[in-house]
Amino acid sequence: MTVSNSISSFQESSIKAVYQLSNSYLDLDVINKNLATANSEEIITWASQEFDQHLIMSTSFGIQAAVMLHLVTQIVPDIPIIWVDTGYLPKETYIFAQQLTDRLNLNLKVYQSELSPARMEAIYGKLWQQKDLDSLNLYDRIRKVEPMQKALKDLEAKAWLAGLRQNQTVFRQKLDYVNQQGEQYKILPILTWTSKDIYQYLTKYNLPYHPYFDQGYVSVGDWHSSRPLTADDDNERDTRFHGVKQECGLHLPISNEEAQSLDSSQL
Repeated sequence: MTVSNSISSFQESSIKAVYQLSNSYLDLDVINKNLATANSEEIITWASQEFDQHLIMSTSFGIQAAVMLHLVTQIVPDIPIIWVDTGYLPKETYIFAQQLTDRLNLNLKVYQSELSPARMEAIYGKLWQQKDLDSLNLYDRIRKVEPMQKALKDLEAKAWLAGLRQNQTVFRQKLDYVNQQGEQYKILPILTWTSKDIYQYLTKYNLPYHPYFDQGYVSVGDWHSSRPLTADDDNERDTRFHGVKQECGLHLPISNEEAQSLDSSQL
């Protein structure tokens, strides 16, 4: 084989690697361009075909959680669904989670911190009461990020479906349908949905909001760091984490440098 033929063969194989979308190497620019006109169902279908048993999704059983849980399981019924239970969720969240699990027959995988709430409080105190960024980040790392990383490893996840939307936080406005976060690809089928789209989907399929929705909550997490929306709030995520930050850490880049950069911008 001549040198020129070797180069041609290499280029051909490289092009195939990009356009066949082998998940050992994904050209995110090409993928996101191809998915730009796809609907949510098509994005989920692509993800399922591309990653097969290495595709998972996450849920917090929050206000609008029923949308993603229903949307995804209509296409991939047995997909592993990771729920990180912090141990500080409202009673209503646990009941809501059980109701959706039963109704949708969810393949739920529950993960918790190795540090119990009582032990964490004994060592570090009630971190959420300190209301500073370092304390809240430590809380999120212990109760949310580390359990999620363990779940991703245990389930050998290569890709992760999540229900992030662009209109939720400044950080999320910059995301694409397919992003890379650490060793996994993050896939966001409802990224461009509006609150109206969410409402219409819930209504169409007779799906419930979280019970706290009727109490004025637009976002709900742990009982100590969530509150109803008020007229003084500029963003729905202001109702979380005492307004100190908008992200819990699960959906942020995992390197220290990137996290610090984002934290400095109050993301």
